[in-house]
Amino acid sequence: MTTTHELTLVREPEGLEYAAGTSLRWYDICPYAELTPERGACAMVEGVQVAIFRTFEGELFATSNLDPFSGAQVLSRGILGTRGGAPTVASPMFKQVFDLRTGSCLDEPGVALATFAIRRNPAGDRVEVALPDEHRE
Repeated sequence: MTTTHELTLVREPEGLEYAAGTSLRWYDICPYAELTPERGACAMVEGVQVAIFRTFEGELFATSNLDPFSGAQVLSRGILGTRGGAPTVASPMFKQVFDLRTGSCLDEPGVALATFAIRRNPAGDRVEVALPDEHRE
């Protein structure tokens, strides 16, 4: 008899540090198969609009949906690509490009999107996002 173990894939945003005592709560978003590669989707999580992205390679990223330059909730409609090997999204409003791993704007230093932990559930069929306490309403 062979036992198999499913892996939970978790992407913690690079460079993200939570304050001491901050807890994460995971939220079920959608079936993994419903996320179209190279297209974004938006999910409302505890009053926060979260942009969810799936790359052609199957990697998942979660950022704020709020474009800091226009003030519009539109990043999930942005254009995915790469710059210098980094997975990116370009805002559909004014075309600023953001690194999906860190949220940093590659065109305007000092501006960044909030990024969130994202994973596939243990069975691998659903996508989950975590919000730290300070982002929940």
